[in-house]
Amino acid sequence: MVSLVYHDYSGFSNSTTFGEAYQNFSQLTDLNWVEKVWASYYYYMNNDLFATGLLIFVLHEFMYFGRCLPWIIIDRIPYFRKYKIQDAKLPSEKEQWECFKSVLTSHFLVEAFPIWFFHPVCQRIGISFEVPFPSWTTIALHLSVFFVLEDAWHYWFHRGLHYGVFYKYIHKQHHRYAAPFGLTAEYAHPIEVMLLGFGTVGIPIVWCLITKNLHLFTVCSWITLRLFQAVDSHSGYEFPWSLHNFLPFWAGADHHDEHHHYFIGSYSSSFRWWDYFLDTEAGPKGKSDREKKMKIKAESKKTL
Repeated sequence: MVSLVYHDYSGFSNSTTFGEAYQNFSQLTDLNWVEKVWASYYYYMNNDLFATGLLIFVLHEFMYFGRCLPWIIIDRIPYFRKYKIQDAKLPSEKEQWECFKSVLTSHFLVEAFPIWFFHPVCQRIGISFEVPFPSWTTIALHLSVFFVLEDAWHYWFHRGLHYGVFYKYIHKQHHRYAAPFGLTAEYAHPIEVMLLGFGTVGIPIVWCLITKNLHLFTVCSWITLRLFQAVDSHSGYEFPWSLHNFLPFWAGADHHDEHHHYFIGSYSSSFRWWDYFLDTEAGPKGKSDREKKMKIKAESKKTL
């Protein structure tokens, strides 16, 4: 069995190592180095199902915990305390360790199984993993669409998890830490992991079912960016260079930190517009903005 990552191996020599596989793909002038590495990996693994499962699982673990590591270090450096949103609440080493164990357990017992069977889903619905990749403009377009759609999914289902039994038996676990830190991004009940996780994985699947146009490299890029966004929003730090200071509609850590602090409001993941237009922003600023809107509305009625 030969990998389906490329359509023509007629000019290739026999290879038994990754390096030899890469040398074969290096002969192809129409591929960039990322595509050559990608194709060499699949060709070397010689089992597309296993290769995709291993790729996504390792990618998820490396990107998630790799992005958490800087925040763990920052939490131990006094200099950064001035940027801590809730500066009186630093996670202890015990809390960090317990959260790490819980998240890692969830990764292996909840998320690993569907990850390992993602390749048959790709084949079934038409998610390509072949080289060459789509154009960078196509990848950027797909990533933008996924961010917007996931944010809508996250807002409504996250908001729903704050009602009655859904909060008590499911979402309350995620609110164990009123002052979040990086590792808490995926600290959640298994049902919540699957429900909100569908926004990350399910939306690309639905997109491909509708458009018949999606590449696995785009999915990997999307998962990486979504993980970074989730971890950063739980970091508990607000810097002068934080992205929302340059893109006002970006949510960021200050937006989500208030959600944890006040246990209600600010339900969006990446953007602020759902909370803004539906008056669900959390904290004093959200309350102040609502009061201003009510005052303007009342004054406009008086003039009629």
